[in-house]
Amino acid sequence: MMGTSEDQYARFVNSAAWSNGHHGSETESFGYQVREFVKGAMEMSVEFAKGCRDIVRQSLEKEDSFMRKNLGKLKGPCEKVCGKLRFFNEYLPEDKDPLHAWSVICFVLVLAFAVLSVNTEGENSIPLEKKLSIHPLSADRILLPDGRYIAYREEGVAADRARYSIIVPHNFLSSRLAGIPGLKASLLEEFGIRLLTYDLPGFGESDPHPSRNLESSALDMFFFASSVGVNDKFWVLGYSSGGLHAWAALKYIPDRLAGAAMFAPMVNPYDSMMTKGEMYGIWEKWTRKRKFMYFLARRFPRSLVYFYRRTFLSGKHGKIDKWLSLSLGKRDRALIEDPIYEEFWQRDVEESVRQGNAKPFLEEAVLQVSNWGFRLADLKLQKKQQGKGIVSLLKSFLSRGQDEYTGFLGPIHIWQGMDDRVVPPSMTDFVHRVLPGAAMHKLPYEGHFTYFYFCDECHRQIFTTLFGTPQGPLNITVEVDQSLVGGNREEQEGGAFSNATLKLRYHFSLIYKITMYILPVCSYWGSRKD
Repeated sequence: MMGTSEDQYARFVNSAAWSNGHHGSETESFGYQVREFVKGAMEMSVEFAKGCRDIVRQSLEKEDSFMRKNLGKLKGPCEKVCGKLRFFNEYLPEDKDPLHAWSVICFVLVLAFAVLSVNTEGENSIPLEKKLSIHPLSADRILLPDGRYIAYREEGVAADRARYSIIVPHNFLSSRLAGIPGLKASLLEEFGIRLLTYDLPGFGESDPHPSRNLESSALDMFFFASSVGVNDKFWVLGYSSGGLHAWAALKYIPDRLAGAAMFAPMVNPYDSMMTKGEMYGIWEKWTRKRKFMYFLARRFPRSLVYFYRRTFLSGKHGKIDKWLSLSLGKRDRALIEDPIYEEFWQRDVEESVRQGNAKPFLEEAVLQVSNWGFRLADLKLQKKQQGKGIVSLLKSFLSRGQDEYTGFLGPIHIWQGMDDRVVPPSMTDFVHRVLPGAAMHKLPYEGHFTYFYFCDECHRQIFTTLFGTPQGPLNITVEVDQSLVGGNREEQEGGAFSNATLKLRYHFSLIYKITMYILPVCSYWGSRKD
């Protein structure tokens, strides 16, 4: 009876399934196949695990097995280590086997690290998608006496109409394209300014220097100014680490400079003339990684190449504060996140790393922390001490008792943001203590970038401080000699005399230009001999 009722129940179920349609039967059949496949795979996995367990047991339990012989040597040290780490078992649940518990913990740790690594790769892949672009060569270049080429950029009024000329050596990880970021051409025209920026050796489109130092940097600036037609004295502008090259110009070519405008200028953070308070005020503002980078630049400079290859020489874009390990204030951070700044920054970096060589960046980093060949105190205006000997006596006699001075005679203006954490205010406090004649302009609430970058009103204030009321470009007036205009007989008869006069004037002007070009060079080498 039991068997009969079960057969009847089965026939009833089959008839009900058939009445639901052929499609339902196919779906149930597919689900059944999936379940059976999963069950079979799990059974095979269990059998495979048992087989592996048996192999391990046979390999470890037999005295003459290969594993037992080799692992036996490590038994003693392993037991000592396990004995020292056995106190961790006190933190495990009492009802759990320690071996089982530790295996679960290790598995969870491995799984967690795997998930974190996947998430980290996913996050980093977003900003790294944008790669650096290499733009076609477009800079004007001049040839230096040693055969190297310097690339430069010119803004503002033309050379013959310029009332003032400003030369800007760029800072670390920058190029000739920086200049004064966001400066309007109309403001340069209003003040009659000719702004010249150039790529340092090895940056942008400039040729590298075989043995670069601050003295060679000043000479490059000197020859560059002469080659682009800056015959009068010019102003030098140094921003951040570009201030190193401005300090060098004040030291080595002072006769060519009309003055210096410095914005958060960098000095050697290891300068022996700093007090403990000044040094502490500088170093406490920097991140640990930046301090470590300065240490490497001073002791192991070649190791910096590794970090450069992983950041701005990696061929991909990134953030300036991450690349250079900068600590920024709120206003600076808001500025670097602005799309206008980001567009400028990316183009400037692309030009800076165009050559893909780490050497110029390494040289620049070493220059910041090494011996400059001079001290800032050497730029202080002071009376020159008379030397001993007949030569010094003759010099004093020929000078007719006039006092001779050393240092830089022109004006030095320094602007410093009080919320600057890249070049802290303590650094410019040190500069002002050493150079008390420099004019300090302290800027409350300003950071390292905010006053210098993309600020029209700030730029106007800077030029007004340096040059006073804007007077526009120079007016070019052509003087016409009336004696040479006309057609009377006497003027025609005196034509030969007029031509001779013109030729004489031309030769005198040529001699004057050559003299004005050679005189600063002679003065420079004469100061070196002194």
